[in-house]
Amino acid sequence: MSEQEISALRLSFGRQARMLREKQQLNRDDVGESCHCSGSMIGAVERGERIPDTALIHNLDKALDAKGLLSSVAEYMATEKYRAFFRDYAGLERTCHALNAYAPLLIPGLLQTEAYARATFRAGAPAMSEEEIEREIAARIERQELLKRDNKPYLGFIIEESVLQRPLGGKEVLKEQLLHLLECARLHFVTLQVMPTSREEHAGLNGYMTLVTSREHRQFVYLEYPGGSELVSDKKRVAHYQERYGILRAQALSPSESARFIEKLAGEL
Repeated sequence: MSEQEISALRLSFGRQARMLREKQQLNRDDVGESCHCSGSMIGAVERGERIPDTALIHNLDKALDAKGLLSSVAEYMATEKYRAFFRDYAGLERTCHALNAYAPLLIPGLLQTEAYARATFRAGAPAMSEEEIEREIAARIERQELLKRDNKPYLGFIIEESVLQRPLGGKEVLKEQLLHLLECARLHFVTLQVMPTSREEHAGLNGYMTLVTSREHRQFVYLEYPGGSELVSDKKRVAHYQERYGILRAQALSPSESARFIEKLAGEL
């Protein structure tokens, strides 16, 4: 299925919402009023053209007396805003128990400022429209709710030194991003390390990898590479990447050394 096509989940949700509405002999404006939105929005949701947010899903469930049928998919619908290749991982990330990421090219999305995120999307090729960029930024910022969750996950990040020196969006954007990293590093459930460019040995030359422990304590690895991505669940392969990440942590600067390094870089901008 291409990025532009409407997913089966959205189509199914929309059709069930329409059937429930018609069963109660309500028009879209009636339902929209109950859900604090327009009738045209209800129509767009029913056709699968708009992704309902969590609040709208719960309001629809109540307005249509769905008895939890519509609300039951709220968690899954939350990942619909992401591009197709990213959705399975996004669902895991959203509810994870722990996450450890190695970032060789960009600041991890969970730690990006809005300005830095905008710069990364504007730098992409082929160029995205402003509407697409704003939609991607909103989705990325929403992912950061993970850091505000009551049940805190354990988060670890290893970032290449070169990433911290690349002024995407300009020096002011980079400085704001570096200061934000320092704020994140002070959170008791976050570990942030820098991989110095001067290291003669390096276990992460194969690129991006994110190790995820689900809330059920299952282990996964999410890999990104040119032209695609992969969510790995095979235990043997996962163990291989866990070993590699462990070596990377040993090769990187310690968290305290990393904080001093980032603070120094920010002070030079």
